[in-house]
Amino acid sequence: MTSDQGHIQKKEDEIDLVDIFSGISRRIRNFSNTAGRATLHIIFFLFRNSLWLAASILLGAGISFIIKLSTQDFYSSVITLSSNTIPNSEMISYVNKLHTFCREKNYDALASEMELSPGEAGIIKDIEAFWIIDMGGDNIPDYIDFRNRHKASDTVNRRMQDRFAIRIKTKDIQKLPKIRNGIIAYINSNSFFQDQNKLRLSQADDMLARIDYEIELLDSLQKVKYFEESRRLIPKEGGQMIFLQDYKTQLLYGDIASLITEKQALEKVNTIYADLTTLISDFTQPLKPVNRTLYYGKVIIPVVFFLAVILILLLKNRVYVTETYRKYQQKNYLNP
Repeated sequence: MTSDQGHIQKKEDEIDLVDIFSGISRRIRNFSNTAGRATLHIIFFLFRNSLWLAASILLGAGISFIIKLSTQDFYSSVITLSSNTIPNSEMISYVNKLHTFCREKNYDALASEMELSPGEAGIIKDIEAFWIIDMGGDNIPDYIDFRNRHKASDTVNRRMQDRFAIRIKTKDIQKLPKIRNGIIAYINSNSFFQDQNKLRLSQADDMLARIDYEIELLDSLQKVKYFEESRRLIPKEGGQMIFLQDYKTQLLYGDIASLITEKQALEKVNTIYADLTTLISDFTQPLKPVNRTLYYGKVIIPVVFFLAVILILLLKNRVYVTETYRKYQQKNYLNP
């Protein structure tokens, strides 16, 4: 009896599994059929209304071209800086105050902060700082995070801490050197940043003096060791030399070389990286403006195309739409 019950239970389990898989396959088949029909309807709709849709694309392109002609050209370029004292997160946040001025069209504040004339500040459309991303951890910059989408928690593709980028948009590319100098002047005007930089250079000077002292001591010790080792060699008759005891020579050349390497790094700090920032890559002269017809067309053409689709659907179903609207009005009239 027990064996029969187990056999029946096993058979019911098998039936349940068959039903589950049958249901899944049925849902997949229904979804495929629905997607196929929807695709065919879309293809037929586009084909039947191809003239109107093509006209909407041409209309969007025409509107984009008119807007392009009615606006002044502006150019975009990028500069790369190394922050020698201040962390990149603070420096990017500080530089992006200029971005706020540009967004608010506060050209008086922008001119004051960058030591520019109001006319020179007026040609600047935008200034914004961004992180540079290193993909794979090879310490080679791969791209600039212009959209600010990179997650700080990403440990594979990381933000580079030794450099950052600043993008400017300007109406006059001949003023790029002036804008660069204005950005650097704005950074150097921060007294808190300057105090930290002076402290960094002072600590580097102290460390250099200490390293020079340590090198001198090690050099003197090396000479003493060499003299002591020489005295342990006593001449014997016949011009031969013998050791009075086993002695292991202490070599100090490695320690001295390590200190010299550290000294050279600090000397680089005091010369190449003495300022708050170091220019890694300067602005390049862009050949073409950013706001060409395609710049506006990427937004305007899809919008006009979408509106054309909505209008065509309303016209095709105007009887149904009118009837639905009439019923809605009657319902509101009867139930105020």
